[in-house]
Amino acid sequence: MVSGPEVWSRNDPNLVGVVVSQEDLNRRVRELGKEISEVYKGKNLLLIGVLKGAFLFMADLARQIEVPVEFDFMAVSSYGSATKTSGIVRILKDLDIDLTDRHVLIVEDIIDSGLTLSYLIRNLKFRNPASLSVCALLVKEGVDATELDLGFVGFTIPNEFVVGYGLDVAEKYRNLPYIATHKTD
Repeated sequence: MVSGPEVWSRNDPNLVGVVVSQEDLNRRVRELGKEISEVYKGKNLLLIGVLKGAFLFMADLARQIEVPVEFDFMAVSSYGSATKTSGIVRILKDLDIDLTDRHVLIVEDIIDSGLTLSYLIRNLKFRNPASLSVCALLVKEGVDATELDLGFVGFTIPNEFVVGYGLDVAEKYRNLPYIATHKTD
């Protein structure tokens, strides 16, 4: 018997197509874990998850990293409950850990406009980490990943509104085991 999110999601008229399958997510998260482990070999790593969207990705990613890791979280918003950015970034929850002389990896679910990430990078650089890099699960086409200095990227996707694997609309769909396009009209 099939149960869970796959049952209701198959019949949801707001979900119009799978962008990244569960199998592809699992494979790429394993690959990212290996890449990160190589780069940070011999170092302690602090993962900073950007809530709420990155929590599933960060949990799966951390289990694939083969160096000591610590965790902290930030909650930032430029969307509220909307599907388009407001253009204003607000910190809703700040870090608990001092970043001074630490190797920091920001774990992001999706880079849409780059506004939130640019703000986070500027903010965290002022906290004097030994190194600061970014691992983004998804980057939308048209975003300049080199300009944002993304260290690790999972997938480049079309410029569509997506949900699943932590990503939501009005707090729904986060538990989908894949990433799907959501109707925005």
